Amino acid sequence: MSALPNLSAVFLVIAVGALLRATGFIVREDWRGFERITYFVLFPAMLMVTMATADLASTPFIAVGSTLVLSLLTVAGGMLLLRPFLERWISLDGPSFSSVFQGSIRWNSFVAFAMASSLYGKEGAALCAVAIAAMIPLLNVLAVSVIARYAASKRPTNSEFISTLLKNPFIWSCLLGLTLRPFIEFIPNFVVTPASMIGQISLVAGLLAAGGGLELQRIRRPGFAHFLPSVAKLIAMPLIASVFASFFGISGTPLAVTLLCMAVPTASASYILARQLGGNAVLMAEILTLQTLAGMATIPVILASIG
Repeated sequence: MSALPNLSAVFLVIAVGALLRATGFIVREDWRGFERITYFVLFPAMLMVTMATADLASTPFIAVGSTLVLSLLTVAGGMLLLRPFLERWISLDGPSFSSVFQGSIRWNSFVAFAMASSLYGKEGAALCAVAIAAMIPLLNVLAVSVIARYAASKRPTNSEFISTLLKNPFIWSCLLGLTLRPFIEFIPNFVVTPASMIGQISLVAGLLAAGGGLELQRIRRPGFAHFLPSVAKLIAMPLIASVFASFFGISGTPLAVTLLCMAVPTASASYILARQLGGNAVLMAEILTLQTLAGMATIPVILASIG
């Protein structure tokens, strides 16, 4: 219950973003520019500073990273095993399956980081940065591979595949932050402080961007292809993560942040990837919207379950 005010504040900021988009106060072209600066500048700055300055030695980052990766692979493997049955039962084609797959495994790091920072302070931010470093490369490999296998009219070459990974700003900002860790005390404050200020802006900007990506008019008649990834992402994944977390002996704040990262809705970047590589972008937008709305109810329940 003590977390509800913080969670409510996060969801209200998302709602403001949705309202700005729905009313047309910010036109589509300007909104895309806002998303780009958040994705390529603001959030990477925050990740870089967090990874460079966080007290990772006091956090069970290996156990947390292992729990996240194993949970992710479990759900991804389950969805791949279900694919032939989904094709037979509901006539789910390749592009649509790729969107269902993305909706089942990807996570909105903007929302997760804002919640972790708001609820658990610097420790929460550090643990969430660890989660980003552990999952983002694997998530990109899985998502691009599945779209290339089942949806894309032309499979990307090995060089194009690697280029997609290297261009991800979350990956290189985490690597840069880790590289700077041994030298952070020698870097002048007038360099670190602006990067920290930019990073702080990213928390609100990321939530506004998450709200602006919602397509509320698209989910009037959700079907099985919408509910399956929503159940997999919002309920099954945190439950599976709790099992692995118990195995690794994770408790307290690390457990809460781990489950939070697993319980947040899918990333808005999944829509962009579906649109660029040949997935069902319309279905992806619908799944994203449904999960964000449902997450307002499921995330507090997940956090309340661990006390």
